[in-house]
Amino acid sequence: MRISRSKLTIDIVLAGVFGLACLPFALLGNWVDVVALCLFASALAVRRGLPAWSLALAWIGALVQMLMLRDLQLYDAAVLGVLYSSAAHGGRVVRWVGLASAGAGAVLATGYLAVVKPLIDNAGFADPSNVISTVVVTGVLFVASIAVLVLSWTAGLLVRSVRDTREVSRREDAANRERGLVEYRYVVEQERNRIARDMHDVVAHSLAVVIAQADGGRFAAPTRPDAAVEALDTIAGVARGALGDVRLLLAELRHDEAGAPQPVIDDLTGLLERVRSAGLDVRFSEAGQRLPLGTGHQIAVYRIVQEALTNALRHGDVTAPVQLELVWDAGGVTVEIVNSRRADAPTPETHAFRHGIPGMRERAQLAGGTLQVEAGADGMFRVTARIPAQTGSPA
Repeated sequence: MRISRSKLTIDIVLAGVFGLACLPFALLGNWVDVVALCLFASALAVRRGLPAWSLALAWIGALVQMLMLRDLQLYDAAVLGVLYSSAAHGGRVVRWVGLASAGAGAVLATGYLAVVKPLIDNAGFADPSNVISTVVVTGVLFVASIAVLVLSWTAGLLVRSVRDTREVSRREDAANRERGLVEYRYVVEQERNRIARDMHDVVAHSLAVVIAQADGGRFAAPTRPDAAVEALDTIAGVARGALGDVRLLLAELRHDEAGAPQPVIDDLTGLLERVRSAGLDVRFSEAGQRLPLGTGHQIAVYRIVQEALTNALRHGDVTAPVQLELVWDAGGVTVEIVNSRRADAPTPETHAFRHGIPGMRERAQLAGGTLQVEAGADGMFRVTARIPAQTGSPA
């Protein structure tokens, strides 16, 4: 486990302080106590950076101490810190080796203190008359040893669990923030795409009307000056309306204008008047009883009709009538626009239709409906959209 230089420095300093505190007691013994103290202090110094080495050094120090038959010393408390670190900072293997070391250490310590040392020191615990006291002392030592050692290891495991939980929470928070940012960017991109579609619809429709009026005014000017003036008035009105729409859409790019007015089905009347004033003979019919449509559904109907009529102005035969029909039924509304194509008109797959038809299809799909475009062999161009009715109350 890699730790920062500051943490390693702190561990080394604490291990040095521990060694200096225990050194006077070790000097009261012999060189074995000094060696064991150095091993335990070294184990504490690397307990977080190298927990496996720390556990090994502690075992070596304990075995040296027992093999040389030394008594318990203050430096033996370092074992608690080593077991704690094996659980708190060690890998999976080191962690479970630390738990096994706690159990094995408790058994060895009990046997050493309750059996080996009394035999060597002739304390009389091996006398048959003192069997009961020997068993009691052994049991108490084992329970105390296992409790202290395993408790140290358990404390390290709990600290590790808390640390891991905090890390998981931190990563989840970071992931949630990242996901929220991605969703925000997606919403912004969707809104920009919607505005781009609206911009295309407004500009394409307005330019188609302006071009049609300009051509008509240019041809009528020599013989019918009044018609030319009327065409100029229409161009000015359409241009002003388009400029206002474009400004509104640009404002939406900079601000949240959720309450900005959007076209609805009732606005089709004004749209048809502008298209007719541009010279397109639109024959509108409506069948069935109107059903409530949501705002998005009404926008889809309006924009599809607008785009289809714009295409009829740009690519259709303006001398032939255009049929616009709205058929209502229990499931929604079917919008059909049929116009006559010019002989030199491009096909729907060409660049001229690249933005309009995909935009209409996308609007219909976003409203839960469908759109079909057909350029028939009879020279007629059909746009058929199906927009479902709103299931709740009208928007």
